[in-house]
Amino acid sequence: MNTVYILLGANLGEPISQIKLSIQLIKDKIGNLIANSSLYKSEAWGLEDQPKFYNQVLIIETVLHAEDCLRICQEIELALGRIREVKWGTRVIDIDLLYFNDLIIDSPSLTIPHPYIHERNFTLIPLVEVAPDFIHPKLNKSNVQLLSESKDSLLVQKIKNAV
Repeated sequence: MNTVYILLGANLGEPISQIKLSIQLIKDKIGNLIANSSLYKSEAWGLEDQPKFYNQVLIIETVLHAEDCLRICQEIELALGRIREVKWGTRVIDIDLLYFNDLIIDSPSLTIPHPYIHERNFTLIPLVEVAPDFIHPKLNKSNVQLLSESKDSLLVQKIKNAV
């Protein structure tokens, strides 16, 4: 059995509904939901002149391999109307694989761990909520350590009773 850590994000349409639907589709197509963080609202990172994002981290147990998880996540994004136009731009849904077990994968289609985990509080804060002691396999630091060392100053707020 494999454990995959997934980040969901949305800032167009009905973000909370899209995240809920994404969770259901991930459970249906990838595996069992082991844990999920609270829902967070944050300022946009990278391309900052856009609506705020809603984000949530899931921990999923699956029999699938990382590449299959990525393919299914991209199919879910497409089914929900994701259009890839601008890097770090607005989106109906974004599904990122953060970690896959403690593997390091560097292929043309997939990089695990996700290359920006340690730079983004909108990822680290919900990740610390569900997996504080998980060790980043490349940086050899826990998620808590990565958050404490993060230079990201963008606001990330927990949304109560949302998902």
